Amino acid sequence: MPTIIEKIFQKHSEDKVEVGKEIWLDVDLRTARDFGGANVVKNLLENYEGNYIDDPSKTFFTFDCNAPANTIGYANNQQICREFARQNGIKVFDVDRGIGSHVVMEEGLAYPGITAVGTDSHFNILGAIGAFGQGMGDIDIAFVFKTGKTWFEVPPTVKVNFIGMPSAPWTAKDLALLCVKELKGKVLGKAIEFYGEIIDKLTLDGRITLASMVTEMGGIIGFIPPNKEVIEFCKNRSKREFEIIYADKDANYEKEIDIDVSKLEPLIAMPGNPANVKRVRDLPSIKVDSVFVGSCTNGRYEDMKMVANLLKGKKIAENVMMKIVPATREIWKKMLYEGMIKDLFDAGAIVSHCGCGGCASGQIGMTGRGEVQVSTSNRNFKGKQGDGDTYLASPQTAAISALTGYIAGVDEIES
Repeated sequence: MPTIIEKIFQKHSEDKVEVGKEIWLDVDLRTARDFGGANVVKNLLENYEGNYIDDPSKTFFTFDCNAPANTIGYANNQQICREFARQNGIKVFDVDRGIGSHVVMEEGLAYPGITAVGTDSHFNILGAIGAFGQGMGDIDIAFVFKTGKTWFEVPPTVKVNFIGMPSAPWTAKDLALLCVKELKGKVLGKAIEFYGEIIDKLTLDGRITLASMVTEMGGIIGFIPPNKEVIEFCKNRSKREFEIIYADKDANYEKEIDIDVSKLEPLIAMPGNPANVKRVRDLPSIKVDSVFVGSCTNGRYEDMKMVANLLKGKKIAENVMMKIVPATREIWKKMLYEGMIKDLFDAGAIVSHCGCGGCASGQIGMTGRGEVQVSTSNRNFKGKQGDGDTYLASPQTAAISALTGYIAGVDEIES
């Protein structure tokens, strides 16, 4: 019996969908961001003659890596995309809109059951709403722009069952880090389906956090079956009816993995490896130089609210630079109108323009050699966010570390 990915694929392919088989897949949503977008245009112009776009209403550019552009190269690439878009009737979500994978959900372009591709290695974040998303290279994306389809090898699916519920304070990021630790090497090239009481407790923002780190787990995509909140959000944004795709009760999984979350607590990934995860309370006293809150993993409204509540009426530790980047303009606006920006500013934080921020291309600054950073992003490979040492953690841990001046968990702030 079929899994979620097999059902979605079968609805988008005339080929018979079987695990391990290559199929032609119709793609509902096609995007290119400022990173790779200009190369998509170049590939189209060099390899095709006219009629470059299969369906402009399903095709978009999103500028989020370098927004607004702070290098001549990025400025040129963005302008190349803008001019191509004008000539071919394509909508651009420009540097004022935020992270593309989030914007397509806000705009109702992505909703349960669709297929989507983009030049973003974390486009599988759409599994958070029960949609199939996948990042691809510029040549592949150019082909999808032109034809509306791509080939894909149907992956096996692993079912992940979360057992129990934590008694200690926890966040969706702690759950995501636990999954990277437990699943790395076990789900490479596979689809994942997540189940359990803790999944039922996750809000849309929390689901986005978990789905965003499936890439670091090694998976193709992680599906979180939509709940009522997700369905209502997508209906309100898309203004359409859609079919919710759930796996059959007797679906054929390659394997099932049980993960006990009863002892889940604040976690942190050590520099250079998102899978090298430790309990925050097990770390020695490590001085912090900078803190970054944002990225497609933790740039949501709930993340910002969590940080603002912790910082309100307090001051960030001396000699700690805290950088905060909301994921989208919509989130930024809500923060502004609710007075959250003022609370963060008064605490000493830098609140920057929406986008990928410190997770990409030096926006809002890179780390220097010897600098210790706590980041809510999804990757901390050497050089990813500069020459410093980056620890991955939740917004809660990041905020508390900013206040104390060293890596610390919720116990520290309570005391």
